[in-house]
Amino acid sequence: FYSLGPPRKAVDTPTQINQVPPQDVSDLEDDGVLLRQVPSLVDMGYPDVSKELLFPGGESEGLRRLNQTIRERPLWVRNFKKPDTTPNSAGTPSTTVLSPYIKFGCVSVCRMYEALKDIYSMGNHTQPPVSLEGQLLWREFFYYSAYCTPHFDRMEENPRCKQIPWDRDQERIDAWKNGRTGYPYIDAIMTQLRVEGWIHHLARHSVACFLTRGDLWQHWEEGVRVFDLYLLDSDWALNNANWQWLSCSNFFYQYFRVYSPVTFGKKTDKNGDYIRKWIPQLKDMPAKYIYEPWNAPMSVQKACNCIVGRDYPQRIVEHDKARVENMEIMKAAYEENKQMETIDQRPEVTSNLGDTSLSKQKKRTSNNSESGDSVRKKKRN
Repeated sequence: FYSLGPPRKAVDTPTQINQVPPQDVSDLEDDGVLLRQVPSLVDMGYPDVSKELLFPGGESEGLRRLNQTIRERPLWVRNFKKPDTTPNSAGTPSTTVLSPYIKFGCVSVCRMYEALKDIYSMGNHTQPPVSLEGQLLWREFFYYSAYCTPHFDRMEENPRCKQIPWDRDQERIDAWKNGRTGYPYIDAIMTQLRVEGWIHHLARHSVACFLTRGDLWQHWEEGVRVFDLYLLDSDWALNNANWQWLSCSNFFYQYFRVYSPVTFGKKTDKNGDYIRKWIPQLKDMPAKYIYEPWNAPMSVQKACNCIVGRDYPQRIVEHDKARVENMEIMKAAYEENKQMETIDQRPEVTSNLGDTSLSKQKKRTSNNSESGDSVRKKKRN
């Protein structure tokens, strides 16, 4: 990246924009909506929003947020380390929340880069990959990977993606999507996602791992669809890349490292304030049981007016058992992928600009589909 030289300078904000000339719009209707009008949330299939927006859109708001979270906090920027931020803050987000504004072009990524470089010139600062500059580099890396990889948004025919026999159990997917897994930390994150349209990066890690290899063994493509539906900053390249990463299908292969749906949240919120905010049924649960309400004695559940199985769901799986079982399936799937790669080697991917040897890739995908069946049978047995 650095060998390419610095990015181009951000373009100054225009002082005026020429008016669009009037035109006949009588024939510019699609399903009753004038195409030159900005469609409403209802037009796009979402419920209308009557309350004040937490993250209003537009360039003015984006530049205000850039000033507030970056330019006005130079010391915070220089000390920023992404892993040290809090995924389950019940109050103000512990990161910049500039991602929606960058995704929609309200804030130029070049402008943010310049703001960071100005601050870094003041003295010592953190380095990529954990720094704020590192977050921009991750974005570029995933954009490049998405552009250079055929069929990047799916498992089959994706030459960089492990072929794994995931399930597609709609009941489990819906429970996860709607915050009804019985794991308060996971359910709180998914509730925040649906309500606010944004969740912390590490919170995304937790729920992605839970849906896929950690607990529910559901296809990462299903997670992509849900995040694309709800996230304000949903970005095709980043969304698909991160789901492949968290499911250990691509980029990251240490499948034995699993986010606990119980202990991970405790690291930064022992009292469970984040859970109490998003899962009101559990607001009176003692901190001892807030992450594991199924362990609360019935007398405690009654005193809190929250009976597990009635007022709050029973846990959908037992994490400790599911984690071990899924690791075994993943180990077998990795071994079969390795065998298939030996028999029918991965094609040389030369990006969308050149030949990608898709005939080889189709053969490999077909072989892996057959081998995946045998891994799935091991799981069922």
